[in-house]
Amino acid sequence: MLLVTIAGCAFAPATAFAGPTSGTDTEGDAAAAGIVRVEPATANMIAEAATARVAAMTVEEKAASVVMGHLPSTDAATLSAYMNDTDIGGFIMMGANVPSSEQSLRALTASLTVDPAFAPLLAIDQEGGDVSRLPWDDFPSALTLKNDPVEAAYDAFSGRGGLVLRAGIGINFGVVADETDDPDMFIYRRVLGTTASSAASRVAAAVSGESATTMSTLKHFPGHGAAPGDSHAGIPETKMSLTQWRDTDAVPFQAGIDAGAPLLMFGHLRYSEIDSKPATLSAKWHDIAREELGFAGVAITDDLGMLEASGIADYADPVSNAVEALIAGNDMVLTLLNSDESTAPRIVSGIVAATEDGTLSMERLEEASQRVAALRLEISGDGRGLFPCEDCNPLD
Repeated sequence: MLLVTIAGCAFAPATAFAGPTSGTDTEGDAAAAGIVRVEPATANMIAEAATARVAAMTVEEKAASVVMGHLPSTDAATLSAYMNDTDIGGFIMMGANVPSSEQSLRALTASLTVDPAFAPLLAIDQEGGDVSRLPWDDFPSALTLKNDPVEAAYDAFSGRGGLVLRAGIGINFGVVADETDDPDMFIYRRVLGTTASSAASRVAAAVSGESATTMSTLKHFPGHGAAPGDSHAGIPETKMSLTQWRDTDAVPFQAGIDAGAPLLMFGHLRYSEIDSKPATLSAKWHDIAREELGFAGVAITDDLGMLEASGIADYADPVSNAVEALIAGNDMVLTLLNSDESTAPRIVSGIVAATEDGTLSMERLEEASQRVAALRLEISGDGRGLFPCEDCNPLD
């Protein structure tokens, strides 16, 4: 059973759901859906439990835990077998995984949760507007929110987060923290603001709105708005300096981090004046996120299949891309484009081999595993009373 954090408390969604939410009363929606309030666990409790979990893992289990995979199917048995066989730490829900009703989707996400006491990180790209996996999401998107009052972004993402919760999904890859005022830019229709300050206020509002029901992800760090082109088909590049970046594209990301977003998605974007590598594979950009912006959560790559799709020979091997991404500082690697049943296992084997030959340090793998484990425990509880409740068992 999935648990999510609402107003500092863990909630366990029931298996029966009413229709899609139509407002922003998230705690009311939670009660209507049969969600049970449970006492909160402290950050120290979660960290200690995560450390213990990882310490008990084999190298293979640690490697699997930092992979988020995908399989285009709505067959519950197929998806359950995929998660059970691979033991990977996460799954991204795409359009091919979304059936026609919310109730059917909730049953499907339940099938992905092989171990409710240590639930995988289930994620979805639910921005609304151009990027929407849930067809019943009628809340405003960046198409209009960029021109609406800041409060509208809070309300929209509060409602959107409720929909994600009701689907049994713990993470939304939904908050675009990029900014641009150029309508010809690939990312323009999806940004929440056309200036650094307007984007920052709406990004912070979106994160705050979602925080009651789902875990927000800021994307695409360090900022797609400065780098022309589509990162699905190439490596967009900019010559923006670090000083310029700090004054512009960094601002919405800082606002989202300060608002408490627990995940940061690194984009396949090259800021050539700062690092010749795309940010996904750049240790320098990960250091900037951690040391300058103060990000302490889970760093996740954008789909590594996009690197392969760039046609650049250096990025033709998905296993090498995953290992290099972990070395750079990502805590989780996402594989989606052109992936099948064999992709995640091959990446897991590659990560194990890289630790055995010293290419990837065990310390780095354990650090990544612990961050991911902490997030999984925060969502699901560890089955040993991590989220104690006087009158209920959240895992019943």
